[in-house]
Amino acid sequence: MFDLSMQPGTYLFELWQARFSLLSGIWTTLSSSALTILAATLLGTLLGLVLAYGGAFARFLARLYVDILRGIPVLVLILFTYYGLALFGINVPAFWAGVIALTAFATAHVAETLRGAVESVPAGQMEAAKAIGLRFPQRLAYVVLPQALRRMLPPWVNTGLEVVKGTTLLSVIGVVELLLASQQVMARNYLIIDFYLTAGLFYLVINAAIAQLGAALERRFSYLRY
Repeated sequence: MFDLSMQPGTYLFELWQARFSLLSGIWTTLSSSALTILAATLLGTLLGLVLAYGGAFARFLARLYVDILRGIPVLVLILFTYYGLALFGINVPAFWAGVIALTAFATAHVAETLRGAVESVPAGQMEAAKAIGLRFPQRLAYVVLPQALRRMLPPWVNTGLEVVKGTTLLSVIGVVELLLASQQVMARNYLIIDFYLTAGLFYLVINAAIAQLGAALERRFSYLRY
């Protein structure tokens, strides 16, 4: 394992030979993760605000969405988005089907996270902001959301980590992300342990970067106390 010579059949030789395949898989993993995290953050924020401040019917629909999507395995969502929608004449490319499915799943988690963070802000904060004449959007933007943001960062980071790991499931619909790219390389050279460990190292680096981003944001907003 991990023969570091550059002879044919050794790890370094095969790694060099497979560099473009692996880089393409890494790019697919990174791009699908980034698109999902960005879209889920935006949509989850809107949905979380509906859960916290929407009317009764809007809250009911939002709660229904969140509870259903959180209860469905990600793999089922991916398969339904790719194969199920095709039954209704909606053909979605595999990559985008995976992004849509992961976004739907992550949006539900972000929404619930934001709802909990917003409702954890003491009611007196909103009353004080109202007393000085701030309108509701201003109370949200200047008082509630900055404090809620600090509380929701740790679970938001966890959701981001789950999204990255969830991209491995896109291989079932033919998306050549990092794991499938690694498996295709292993099918040619049979260096199973070597390339599984290599793929694991790449995932570890990606998730470590997300964790560090979350830690940096926590430090940035650490002054928001009440």
